Amino acid sequence: MGRFQELSEFKHGTVIGCHVCNKSTREMSLLLNTPQSTVSSIIIKWKQLGTTATQPRSGRARKMTERGQHMQKRTVCRSCQLSAESIAKDLQTACSLQISTTTVCRELHGMGFHGRAAASKPYITKCNAKFDGRLDLAVARRPVLA
Repeated sequence: MGRFQELSEFKHGTVIGCHVCNKSTREMSLLLNTPQSTVSSIIIKWKQLGTTATQPRSGRARKMTERGQHMQKRTVCRSCQLSAESIAKDLQTACSLQISTTTVCRELHGMGFHGRAAASKPYITKCNAKFDGRLDLAVARRPVLA
């Protein structure tokens, strides 16, 4: 999906209902808190096609289903040191799909798993500083509040 979410079927129906009741696009956009261009494109689509349902898009269908993604996330959370090959084999046996290791890596990256990097760096204090220079560097970079 692109950068923006699609409107729900309820909002589509509301736009068409307001159009049938002779409301202007400006009134509808203010009422639904959506752009005027979106409201007018919904009305045009309804006039041309007779429906407001989302039409199928071009492009290849996704190999991983939501169930497969959920299973993959559960597998990685259970043991984070597994290789992509072993995760792919586990998913192939569980979902009976032929999934490559690159697909596994791409899906993991999309879920927010980026290799074995730490999720967040610990805050440096006197207790957990490895050596004195590191603490001095952290204090020097800290912004001074006026």
